[in-house]
Amino acid sequence: MNTDHHGEPGSHHAGRMPSLMALRCFEVAARLENFTRAAEELHLTHGAVSRAVRTLEDDLGTALFERRQRRVLLTEAGRRLAGATSEGFGLIRSAALQLRRQADRSSRWTLSCEPTLLMRWLIPRWPAFQALHPELNVQFDAGGGPVPFDNGIDLAIRRDDFERPDGLFCEPLFSERIGPVCRADKLDLFFDAAADGTTLRAGAPCLHTRTRPHAWNDWRALVGARACRGKQHAFDHFYFSLQAAASGLGVAIGPWHLVRDEIAAGILVAPMGFVEDGSSYCLLSREPVAGDTNGAALLSWLRSQGQ
Repeated sequence: MNTDHHGEPGSHHAGRMPSLMALRCFEVAARLENFTRAAEELHLTHGAVSRAVRTLEDDLGTALFERRQRRVLLTEAGRRLAGATSEGFGLIRSAALQLRRQADRSSRWTLSCEPTLLMRWLIPRWPAFQALHPELNVQFDAGGGPVPFDNGIDLAIRRDDFERPDGLFCEPLFSERIGPVCRADKLDLFFDAAADGTTLRAGAPCLHTRTRPHAWNDWRALVGARACRGKQHAFDHFYFSLQAAASGLGVAIGPWHLVRDEIAAGILVAPMGFVEDGSSYCLLSREPVAGDTNGAALLSWLRSQGQ
């Protein structure tokens, strides 16, 4: 039996959705109760909005607006549909915003790094990483010690000199190597090159930092050196003590990664070399850093730069 023409009039399209473009024009026009302003928001002409609403009214078989000269007012049917379209397009907008934020978040993250390492090692090398991964937008956060992952930090570079909280993932980057450094033209003044090896002169001024107060003692214990009897200068931050050494004020204990660029440039010298002090730097995260991810790409690059 052929039933194509049986049933209620118009039932063949009773469940069909109206035009989404027409619904969008209606939603804006209903919200603003003004076709001209709706056209401006939608970047359409007044006529295009008016025709879209007319098409929707014809499709639904009812008037949605009461037109009074230059004003339009929603009818009862228009108010019902306006509530539905406002909710529906609101849900779409919300979902789209979340998806955009998720996509943006995958390519934009915050990397926390200890301040001196950030200034003297990471930032000078960062253009090379950006050239390899121009799609990533990485924001830097200078910080040390425990990592405030709850404050928007995605990854962190830290020296393992504090108790790491449970639940964090740690990827080793490179070992810490330390040694005394001074300005190149102060070498003979602060060091004595003897047949049995170079030693620190007894009167050489030693530069200390309050952020690593045991740096000199740690180095002496590792190499068996005598204590300094020269002037002692203390600075609030490691960066300042290294800058003081570069300025010729004395000898500082310099980690290899923090002074390597100035040694390569001939500004600083390390006549007694560097020794591992038992600590190391690592990349901390809340999730495993593995596979084909941005974090894995950063991890691989950091390790290549730590040699």
